[in-house]
Amino acid sequence: MSYLNNIRTFVRVYELGGMSAAGRDLRISPAVTSSRISQLEDHLSVRLFQRTTRSLTPTEQGKAFYVGACKILDSVESAEAQVVNMTENPKGSLYVAAPLGLGRRLIAPLVPGFLEQYPEINVRLRLSDRKVDLTTEGLDLSFFLGQPEDSTLRIRKIADVPRVLCASPAYIAARGAPVSGDDLISGRHECLSLRFPGATEFQWRLITKSGPKKFSVKGRYESDDGDVLTDWALTGNGIVMKPIFEIAEHLKTGRLVAVATKTPPEPIQMACLYTHRKGQDPKTRLFMEFVIDRISKAVRDTSVKT
Repeated sequence: MSYLNNIRTFVRVYELGGMSAAGRDLRISPAVTSSRISQLEDHLSVRLFQRTTRSLTPTEQGKAFYVGACKILDSVESAEAQVVNMTENPKGSLYVAAPLGLGRRLIAPLVPGFLEQYPEINVRLRLSDRKVDLTTEGLDLSFFLGQPEDSTLRIRKIADVPRVLCASPAYIAARGAPVSGDDLISGRHECLSLRFPGATEFQWRLITKSGPKKFSVKGRYESDDGDVLTDWALTGNGIVMKPIFEIAEHLKTGRLVAVATKTPPEPIQMACLYTHRKGQDPKTRLFMEFVIDRISKAVRDTSVKT
């Protein structure tokens, strides 16, 4: 088992790019992480990483070993999954990713209940509004809003989530309330953008009388964190587009007000992604079913209440 642990540690160091990051992820000390890599290198009689005080870079041998190591771990996990299926006692770590708003409001609150039901499973929840790569980041499952780019992954649709354009009463008092998408691009309004490195333009897809249409909105505020945009909207700095479940309480209390209601946003797909192999893992299937059943109901209830 020690050799297998060394391989697991190597894979996480390779994927996360550092001893400290891998150690935190595996819940072991940097010293243990470094020791495991050294043991593996001694066993193989090669250097797997070039180390300096500031960087850690895989060698050509390290890159080649990573491919084989992933296959070894895949085989072990597949064998363990078959045994777990037979014993009906799922265990092990489950790596799950989700956007900040979805993860904080709908998924994270469900994790304690899931772990109480399956006490031998560990859930490692990774929240970020950036796009994630299941394979390179070692994830089992990724929840998302929108359309996936990787067609090789399995997708499980959860719901079409209503969205709303909204602003604070203070912003409306200062700038006026836009009625439609045309008002948004008139130059009078500040639109808050969720953007990532490499994006060249920002568009909101709204429903008009003639059908869905893209509006190239502009604004001085942008962030890769959706909750930052909500905070900016609450403090009167602009108009934000949000899934209703994220800002339902603010709409209810009047801290945010729906605007441009003649051209509302298109609903956005909520779904989860996984590889074919991960979909066969009992841990992944159990977590998907547990979460999807509950957040589908939560999204429906939010839509009805608002």
